[in-house]
Amino acid sequence: MPFFKKYKTKIIIITTIIIVCGFAAYFSSPSKKYTYKIPKIDLERQYEVAKVFDGDTFEIKLDKQTMTVRMLGIDTPETIDPRKPVQCFGKEASDMTKEILVGHSVNLQIDKTQSFTDKYGRLLAYVYRDDGLFINQYLLENGYAHEYTYAIPYTKQKEFKKIEKEAREQKKGFWGDLCKGITT
Repeated sequence: MPFFKKYKTKIIIITTIIIVCGFAAYFSSPSKKYTYKIPKIDLERQYEVAKVFDGDTFEIKLDKQTMTVRMLGIDTPETIDPRKPVQCFGKEASDMTKEILVGHSVNLQIDKTQSFTDKYGRLLAYVYRDDGLFINQYLLENGYAHEYTYAIPYTKQKEFKKIEKEAREQKKGFWGDLCKGITT
């Protein structure tokens, strides 16, 4: 007991510091950074396109907020990733997506084989423009995108791989001479 009486104040201070640091570490853990509140999406509804970020990512208007959509099954050359330089045909892919989406509404189709969102909280979807144009497929067919499987096969994977192969054989978009020898 004499030991405790002699160092009582120091023990209380050290214990308090440990508890405070533990709470601080818990509440600032990286796993908390990727927790997103997912708004309710009506798959029968048309959503106005609010903004196009790049060739495969855009934003839709929900009632009083927006939601970022990442097109499922495709990937376009990078234009906005701060970790990478603008890739060959990236500007063209981004410009095409803007051209075909800005001023339109879209219907979103979810693939039940995939997560509803990606690790960044973006909704993963097949995208159909208000006139029925299947955007994911259009970008593949014209060489603005390549087939992309993130982790597990998705419903349209075989179809998308076939479409990509045809675009590659016909040297469309980035499969042509402009990006020859550059991998996507």
